Amino acid sequence: MKAIFNNLILVLLMNGLIITNVSAEIIGYEGGHLKYQLLVNTLDDDSLFLDYVDTPMVDNNADLRLKFNVDKDAFALFADYQLIVLSGDSISLADNLPGAVIIFPPLVSDDHRLFDLTHILSDGNEHVIAHRLDRLYAQYTDTKWVARFGRQAISWGNGLVYTPMDFINPFDPSAIDKEYKSGDDMLYGQYLQQNGNDAQMVWVLRRDDNGNVTNKVSSVAAKYHGFIGNHEYDLLVAQHYNDNIFGIGGITDIGGAIWRGDFTLTHTRTENNPNNNEEKNISSVVTSLTYSWVSWGHNVSGVLEYFYNGFGQSNGDYSPAALIDNPELVERVQRGELFTLGKNYLHASAIVEVSPLWLLTPNIFINLNDDSFLAQLVSTYDVKENWQLLAAISVPVGDAGTEFGGIDSSVAGKQFSTELNIFAQLAWYF
Repeated sequence: MKAIFNNLILVLLMNGLIITNVSAEIIGYEGGHLKYQLLVNTLDDDSLFLDYVDTPMVDNNADLRLKFNVDKDAFALFADYQLIVLSGDSISLADNLPGAVIIFPPLVSDDHRLFDLTHILSDGNEHVIAHRLDRLYAQYTDTKWVARFGRQAISWGNGLVYTPMDFINPFDPSAIDKEYKSGDDMLYGQYLQQNGNDAQMVWVLRRDDNGNVTNKVSSVAAKYHGFIGNHEYDLLVAQHYNDNIFGIGGITDIGGAIWRGDFTLTHTRTENNPNNNEEKNISSVVTSLTYSWVSWGHNVSGVLEYFYNGFGQSNGDYSPAALIDNPELVERVQRGELFTLGKNYLHASAIVEVSPLWLLTPNIFINLNDDSFLAQLVSTYDVKENWQLLAAISVPVGDAGTEFGGIDSSVAGKQFSTELNIFAQLAWYF
């Protein structure tokens, strides 16, 4: 009954929102985008992926997003409709390796969200076509309060790449397209003070594996953002699944550079078996410096960021057998909250303005515990008005068994590894 009801709501909303010419005075059309994406991944001889797909792995994806709103004084309704087409080798690989920790579903799932706003139109061995509502929320605003309910996204914390304070649908640090975070179903409130400070509260409602809405899988969090002179600070308290999280962070300037950072302390309870609940206090830290300058007539903005992942493996062993002994890490990776397996990371990048229409961004992500790294070069080029070409080349480097060189699988002599990753995306905004 829940699935039928949710799908009926989805169909009615989609059809009602798209007919903008009939209800132009009621429904506002905010535009959208159409993106085509090409992904190419080459595989080395020791890659376990070769047992399931050929090299190179090739994917062709498309994403249509249409944005609508209904705005009436202090009240408003927002909706983002998506039509998603995924086609290629990643689909079959994900189907054949469902239990692998590092293989993420190619399509965002609503299985554990409060509302099921995703509908599969067609799926096969190498394709998935779906449409969904990635945003659908009602909003009330006045001079002091903002309140929203429904599917929406929030971003908290001061980490630029690694984000321990942003535990609700964070981006993968090495993701190329970070234009939209996946929405979640939540009640959000913000209180604005006259001095510029504000308090934010959020209640994310989720369903467990049996489809029941329970507090055991929900998140309730509050964050206070304030100013002391030219300095900013954040205070966070949250109950997230079985965890209690406390956080503090801030931003300030140091000699022309911007320093920012976050510290979180997580009191976690892991249910190893019905008779033994283990409790731990785990801390994580991110800190970075950002500095801008002009070099050879080009504007450059550089970032150096350090991340301590308190949940990570300290011994450099990321094999399935070793990960079983670290359930706190595995749970967060599977929920899409963490994308790093080790303890200590260093990230360096520089945004180079080659021309007003072309940005080059070299990135390097280093696992300081096993000396493996990911080298990445990202190019962002505005081809013409409303058209953008986003491209990247990523090369993972490291010995077998390291995080970026290829972590060990349960098959002897085989790793979860790739050689060269090519990303190209053409986007049209309208």
